[in-house]
Amino acid sequence: MVVISICIGSACHLKGAHGVLNAFAALLQKYQVQGTVDIEGSFCQGRCTEGVVIKIGDEIITNVAKEKVHEIFTQKVLGR
Repeated sequence: MVVISICIGSACHLKGAHGVLNAFAALLQKYQVQGTVDIEGSFCQGRCTEGVVIKIGDEIITNVAKEKVHEIFTQKVLGR
């Protein structure tokens, strides 16, 4: 199971965490990977100046905008 953790703390929220979360959720449906990929919200990951912060497995990715989500998803989750 791949777990994508998206920071929804104050700083990341202001930088668009909700849009990032929705973009990942849409890709789960598009690629029909529900059950093998799980999305969760998390609070501060300690990198507030680098938000939106996500974590895929053990890898932390910073400065994520919803426009970057498709590229991140295909590389890190689908392995393309």
